[in-house]
Amino acid sequence: MKHIRNFCIIAHIDHGKSTLADRMLMYTDTISERDFKDQVLDSMDLERERGITIKSHAIQMDYEHEGEHFSLNLIDTPGHVDFSYEVSRSIAACEGALLVVDATQGIQAQTISNLYQAIDNDLEIIPILNKMDLPNAMPEEVAEQIVDLLGCDPDDIIEASGKTGYGVDKIFDAIIEKIPPPKGDPDAPLQALVFDSVFNSYRGVIAYFRIMNGTIRHMDHVKFFSTGSEYHADEIGVLQLKMIPRKVMSAGDVGYIISGIKTSKEVMVGDTITRVSEPCDKAIEGFQLVKPMVFAGIYPVDADDYEDLRNAMEKLQLNDASLSFQPESSAALGFGFRCGFLGLLHMEIIQERLDREFDMDVITTVPNVSYNIYSNKNELLEVYNPSDLPTTNLIDRIEEPYIRAQVITKAEYTGSIMNLCIDKRGTLKNQVYLTSDRVELTFDMPLAEIVFDFYDKLKSISKGYASFDYHQTDYRPAKLVRLDVLLNGEMVDALSTLIHQSNAYAFGRRMCEKLRELIPRQQFDVAIQAAIGSKIIARETVKALRKDVTAKCYGGDITRKRKLLEKQKKGKKRMRQVGNVEVPQQAFLAVLKLD
Repeated sequence: MKHIRNFCIIAHIDHGKSTLADRMLMYTDTISERDFKDQVLDSMDLERERGITIKSHAIQMDYEHEGEHFSLNLIDTPGHVDFSYEVSRSIAACEGALLVVDATQGIQAQTISNLYQAIDNDLEIIPILNKMDLPNAMPEEVAEQIVDLLGCDPDDIIEASGKTGYGVDKIFDAIIEKIPPPKGDPDAPLQALVFDSVFNSYRGVIAYFRIMNGTIRHMDHVKFFSTGSEYHADEIGVLQLKMIPRKVMSAGDVGYIISGIKTSKEVMVGDTITRVSEPCDKAIEGFQLVKPMVFAGIYPVDADDYEDLRNAMEKLQLNDASLSFQPESSAALGFGFRCGFLGLLHMEIIQERLDREFDMDVITTVPNVSYNIYSNKNELLEVYNPSDLPTTNLIDRIEEPYIRAQVITKAEYTGSIMNLCIDKRGTLKNQVYLTSDRVELTFDMPLAEIVFDFYDKLKSISKGYASFDYHQTDYRPAKLVRLDVLLNGEMVDALSTLIHQSNAYAFGRRMCEKLRELIPRQQFDVAIQAAIGSKIIARETVKALRKDVTAKCYGGDITRKRKLLEKQKKGKKRMRQVGNVEVPQQAFLAVLKLD
C-alpha cells in the first residue's frame, strides 16, 4: 500500500485540468504518442466539442521514483458548478488533490468551493500555477492569492504548463512526497466505495470502486449494502486507457467490477460493496445524496416512445447519479417525466445526450425550482410543478429556496454586477477585496432568479471575467403567483410558471409577444392570454388567414358580397369551435430564452 497514491485534480472551468492530465499520462507512458489526442480523458463527443469536462474520469499511471515503483490513481474532475456532485464523489475516493489555478486568470469562485470541499475531507492539497507559458501570465500576483487562500509557503507552489509539459516532473515528486498513502487494513472484512458506474450493452453495469478495507478476489461472492443484491465478481481490475483485469485487489486500490448486473436500479453511487461470507459491520459514511436545484418536465415528441425514454433515462442516471426523475403527465404533452437537475447547463447536457446517445426527440418544459407550500391546515406540500399548486384560498404561505452566491470579479465591474443581483431580488451580504482589483461579492438570492438567464448576463456584463458559485441555504416566505398561458381560452399546462408577483406582469407580456411570433396562423383568430387565476394580465392575437371570398364578384349588388361574407363568418365560427392550436416545440424553448 505504501506505493499507491490516489489523487484528483480540482480547478475552475477552463483552467487547464484536462490538458495537465494529458501531459501526465504522456509523461508516465500510460498512453502512446500514436493513441494520444487532446483531452484524452474526455471520452464524450459532447465534452470535446464544448471543451468542458462533464464526467470525472479515473485512470491509473505507473511511475518510477528513486528506483521504486509507484501506482498513481488520478481522477480528472469537472470544473463547472453544475457538476460539483461529480467532484464531491471523486474527493471521497482520494487522499490528495492537485489545485490547478490559471496563471492568467487567478483564483475563481469554483476553485474556492472545490478547495473547501477537499479541505473538509482532509485531503493534502498541492497548489499548481498552470499556463505559465502564456505571455500574459501573472505568476507573482496569482501566487499571492494562493498563499492568502491556503496559507501555504510561496515555495510550495509548483509552476507548470500543461501544454508544454514544463514542471510536470516536479508535480510527480510532490504527489509522491506529500500525498499520504491510503490507510486501510487488507485483512479486514471487505469495504469498497462505489464512486461511479457506466452501462455497457454487452456486459451490463460496470461499477467503479475504491477499496477502503479488505481484499477482493476474482469470482468472490459479493453484495451491495443498500440494495442487498448479491453477485459474483466475474471480472475485477484496474482502469488504465483500457480495463486491465486483475486476480486480486486490496485496500487502497481503485478499480472496476463487472458482475452481470442487468438493471441500473441495482447500483447506487456511494454504496458499499462487501463480501457475503464475512460482511463489514456498516456502510462507508460521509456520502450524501445530491439535491436537485432545477426541475423541468421531459416528454417524448411521439407518445409511443414513452417506454424508450424511460430506459434511456435509467441508463443516463447510471452514468450521471445527480439526475433524478419521476413519471408525470400533462394535458398538453401526454406522459413524460419530471426531472431534477443541478442547473441549466446540466439540463442542456442531459437533453443533448438523450438526442445523441439514445436518439430520443424530447420536449422540455419551462424549468423551475421546488417550493414549500403550507396549507391553511398547516400541512407541508413540496411542489415542483406549477400545475400542482393548490388554489389560492387553500394556501397559507409559500416558501422558496434561497442560495448564498459568491461572485469573484474585477473591481471595475462591481457596480453593474451589484445592479444585476439586486434586480434579481438579491441582497448584498459581503464585499471583500482579494487584491487591489479583484473583489469577492457575496449575495443572498432566490434560486428561482438564477435559473433562467442569470449566468449569461453575468458573463456578458463582466466580459467573461466574473466567476460564479452558489450553494443552497434555506427556504424563505415569498409572494409567488402562478402565471398561466391560455390559447383560445384553453390552458397550456406545460407553459405555466410560478413567478414573483412583482415580475409577473412584465413576464406575461413578453411571453404573449414571443408566442405570437411563433404560433403559426390559422383560419381563425387565435387569442394568446397570460392569466393569474381568473384575471387576464396580457393578451396578443394571431390574426386569421383570410381567403378573399368576394373576388369573383365584379360589380353588381352589394347584397351578393354580403351573403358570401356572412357565409364565411359562420364557417369561421364553426372552425373556431372545433379547431385546436398546435404549440410548436420552439415555443417551449423560446420561453427559456426570454430576454
